[in-house]
Amino acid sequence: MPMTEKALQKVTMPPLMVRSGFSGEAIEALSALRKDPAWVRERRWLAWRFYEEIPFPTTNDERWRRTSLAGLDLDRVLPWRAEPPSPALSIKELPTALREHLALAEETAGLLVHCDGFVQFRSLSDELTAKGVIFTDMDTAVREYAPWVQPYFMTEAVPIDSNKFAALHAAFWQGGTFLYVPRHVRIELPLQAVVVKENSSVGNFAHTLVVVEEGAEVTYVEDYLSLTTGDNGFHSGVVELFLKPGARLTYVYLQNWAEDLWNFSTQHAVLDRDSYLLWIAGNLGSRLTKTFSRVTLRYPGASAEMLGILAASGTQHIDLDTYQDHVAPHCASDLLYKSVLKDRARSVWHGMIWAHKEAQKTNAYQKNENLILSDGARADSIPGLEIEANDLRCTHGATAGKIDPEQLFYLMSRGLTRQQAERMIVQGFFEPLLTRIPIESIRHRLEGAIIEKMARP
Repeated sequence: MPMTEKALQKVTMPPLMVRSGFSGEAIEALSALRKDPAWVRERRWLAWRFYEEIPFPTTNDERWRRTSLAGLDLDRVLPWRAEPPSPALSIKELPTALREHLALAEETAGLLVHCDGFVQFRSLSDELTAKGVIFTDMDTAVREYAPWVQPYFMTEAVPIDSNKFAALHAAFWQGGTFLYVPRHVRIELPLQAVVVKENSSVGNFAHTLVVVEEGAEVTYVEDYLSLTTGDNGFHSGVVELFLKPGARLTYVYLQNWAEDLWNFSTQHAVLDRDSYLLWIAGNLGSRLTKTFSRVTLRYPGASAEMLGILAASGTQHIDLDTYQDHVAPHCASDLLYKSVLKDRARSVWHGMIWAHKEAQKTNAYQKNENLILSDGARADSIPGLEIEANDLRCTHGATAGKIDPEQLFYLMSRGLTRQQAERMIVQGFFEPLLTRIPIESIRHRLEGAIIEKMARP
């Protein structure tokens, strides 16, 4: 059971003595280090009990059938970083490798930089602060904005017992972003957060919570990246998005972890009446990724677009599990995920559209397109429909194939090398999705990262 406040002050493991592996003792030390409110500490302990009860995923499980976790050793992961990095008073004080991932100052209205679970830099325009916009780290949010956070934090969207890694996240979460947009506030410029992993042995448990109130509008871009590599790289994240009636949210999630890191994420957006979500997900990094991404259209008139960009090489394994959950009538969802694979990389996309009995007049579509650049690469596409309503339109499709030899011949006949021709074809393949990214500098950076990745020998 959780300790009292007095007992917490007497924890025998000092915060600076971080031991690898996860345990109840580690939860108490982390809670003391983070100065958790009582309700946060209680949820950590409840999550830990669920974590111990939920079986470890195996390939016998339906959603893990094509993804093996052989080689993952959680006992080697450090549960947190003891000392925070030096805060940066300006962007110029941030590491050069990190600054390359930031949008141009004139392109954004706010920036948060997190390093190993600690906030390192924060900025938000005075205008948005005056309008009541909250854009801060989760540690500050649970202490200073509990009435805005507690009702949503791992309750309705991603319950703490959603899966094994969500429970581990709920027990050991550190840092992450809380974004709250008040009613009818329209934010013209995007907001950006960057989650940085500097110490390769320390687990990353960043949490994202976005609440967009009635009639409000915002664009939020989130980058996940590694500055170092190491065999113990591990991330277990949660993303929770709440859109109230008439709200509009563009959420861009870009993952470019080191290619030896184990990456797990559970993500869920809940849409109210007449709200609209554009969700763009980019996956370039990690050794292995397993992501559950779910949109629930809970009230009539809600609509969502889910766009995915995946580029994998070497022996990377990227498993993306998507769910379009139509609960209410007169809702629409449209999903398009595209992947380019080379070497011995493998992608898995498991999509599901579920139209409940009450979800009449649903309009839902999902498609997965795969471009295979090497004989050893492999793409598994498993679309699915669960239909209980009888007046709707739901369709799905999937394609996989190599570059058309005629396209290569045409481009090479114009003087391009084979590598240049392949690069141009890959650019064209992703172009319809890349153009939807709202920040030009980030769009160009992502395009460059994809081209560089695919050009490696």
